[in-house]
Amino acid sequence: MIEIFTTGGTIDKVYFDANSEFEIGDSLIAELLAESNIHDGYALNGLLRKDSLEITDGDREIIRTAVSQCNAERILITHGTDTMPETARALLSVKGKTIVLFGAMQPARMRRSDAVFNIGYAWAAVQLLPHGVYIAMNGEVFEAGSVRKNLKAQRFERT
Repeated sequence: MIEIFTTGGTIDKVYFDANSEFEIGDSLIAELLAESNIHDGYALNGLLRKDSLEITDGDREIIRTAVSQCNAERILITHGTDTMPETARALLSVKGKTIVLFGAMQPARMRRSDAVFNIGYAWAAVQLLPHGVYIAMNGEVFEAGSVRKNLKAQRFERT
């Protein structure tokens, strides 16, 4: 069983106008998994509905506690890309689990989103990787503590 925690971020954003006003909407993760013919083998839990720039250390503690207390050994976490490396680092104290964070550069509701690819990639990664904390983005897996988001290139890279 894979436990999936949603925290918001671009993957779940809903834009309202050309001025970039948005809110974090209901997660589309179950819908995206169903489109990939994945209908079971996971539990979905909403933790937060925040842009990652608004995630605080207190929020990271909520995420860490939820991950620590769940019975699953394999965990996926949706997260906004701007502070994903910080949250991954905050999860390094959790032992005995494989934890993979992922998100999207464009909302899942948009036609040209990377969300579908990223969730499929993270789904495979969480089943194949050894225990630890990882970020799965851009078709690569990065270990927590050795990754950053390159804002200019709009991609993740090793540090």
